[in-house]
Amino acid sequence: MIARGDVAVPGDKSITHRALLLGALSSGPCRFAGALASADTRATAAALRKLGVTVGRLVEGRALTITGRGLRPLRAAAGTLHCRNSGTTARLLLGLLAGHDFEARLTGDGSLRRRPMARVTEPLRAMGARIAAAEGERLPLAVRGGPLAPLVWKSPVASAQVKTALLLAGLVGGVPVAVEEPVVSRDHTERLLRLLGVRVTVEGTTTSVEPVAALPAFDGDIPGDLSSAAYLLAAGVLAEAGEVVVRKVGVNPTRAGVLRVLERMGAPIEVRDRWVSLGEPGATLAARPAALAPVVVEPHEIPSLVDEVPLLACLAARAPGWTSVFRGVGELRVKESDRLALVAANLAALGVAARTEGDTLFVEGTAAPPRGRVTTAGDHRLAMAFAVLGTVPGAAVELDDRACVAVSYPNFFRDLARVVHSA
Repeated sequence: MIARGDVAVPGDKSITHRALLLGALSSGPCRFAGALASADTRATAAALRKLGVTVGRLVEGRALTITGRGLRPLRAAAGTLHCRNSGTTARLLLGLLAGHDFEARLTGDGSLRRRPMARVTEPLRAMGARIAAAEGERLPLAVRGGPLAPLVWKSPVASAQVKTALLLAGLVGGVPVAVEEPVVSRDHTERLLRLLGVRVTVEGTTTSVEPVAALPAFDGDIPGDLSSAAYLLAAGVLAEAGEVVVRKVGVNPTRAGVLRVLERMGAPIEVRDRWVSLGEPGATLAARPAALAPVVVEPHEIPSLVDEVPLLACLAARAPGWTSVFRGVGELRVKESDRLALVAANLAALGVAARTEGDTLFVEGTAAPPRGRVTTAGDHRLAMAFAVLGTVPGAAVELDDRACVAVSYPNFFRDLARVVHSA
């Protein structure tokens, strides 16, 4: 296989969600070029529309527009807010709704209804929100907000979704919020808030935000999603020759762990043409074929690369004769699927020795081409990671669901075909 291509991946999913929500809280019209048009971000846009916010259509290649109505912009929705498969939509909306004095009901698809919400609902209740949830503190649930109390919260997990939900609640409720995490999670929200004039303080692993009277309207370019770019870069690493170039990608250090791990595996990604937009650093990234070495990934690294663990495990499968170890990856059990179990099971189905022990994943590399059928459980990250593994010469990897990539990267297979060619 030859890697050859110069592409731009869709906008960052995390930043698009946050631009929508903070745009709704702003004082006027906002315009964002490069916003991701996917199933997840459309779920957030649709929920905001039902809550009375004017949001333009999310269309690939077209700027997103949203008209903010101030810090308490929402009105009661007619009917239930359906978050589809998007945990980000559900958790961040809970924070936004906590400061509004009406009842809102949230639900999601079968996968999302299995995902835990207690890590958000518990601190929001401590602030004064009234939340009634399904058994196991899962969706569907109802939230009635209102006056909120200041919060100092020690989160048991490092989660940008939890942190952002609580910061949004503080903004809407007009109260200070401080969130302590075991390890600092992604800081997209903090960067946007600073850009908008909010006082954000980070001391160690504690992030604090002070209330403001208003947020200004804002515009900007949303950088390409590093998680999406990683799949194409990985295809370039696995190829026999050539180079893959991905333009205008966000390289925020709090989520660029995948680049650091790739370098340790012997596949450094070249960073070119740096720039900044919406407080986020971006760059052009280039990958070339490399002989891969095994890697040990430690728990403190996981928050910066949690979405890329399935892809890195697939790359580790191509380090013959060695075992790679991913420690502290238990969070993968509560994603769109039990990713941890499915990564190991699918690698085994392709002839790769892989196993889990508690929250640790072990992958033994092999030179044999992967062959077999992959069960995705409708999980976009698994589909894309194993599709990349399927580009190895001699591979025969069949996916049971290709359409699930629409959650984050609707044109993934088109772009993968653009950058990987038969020799």
